[in-house]
Amino acid sequence: MVNRVREVREKLGLTQVELSRRARIASPNLSAIEHGQRQAWPKARRRLAKALKCRESELFPEEGGTDAG
Repeated sequence: MVNRVREVREKLGLTQVELSRRARIASPNLSAIEHGQRQAWPKARRRLAKALKCRESELFPEEGGTDAG
């Protein structure tokens, strides 16, 4: 499971704790998503994209992230 969550988060200068608060995702879950140990469920993908101000497909290109709403 390749994703760009960590790359985008670091580019914006956010810590995992800051992103987990913004996206309302528990820090351990965010860490597991970033390290490819857990697949982000659709709601988490939407929250992460919104918190990082980008499209889901930018964060999860191989998971076929949607860009809906």
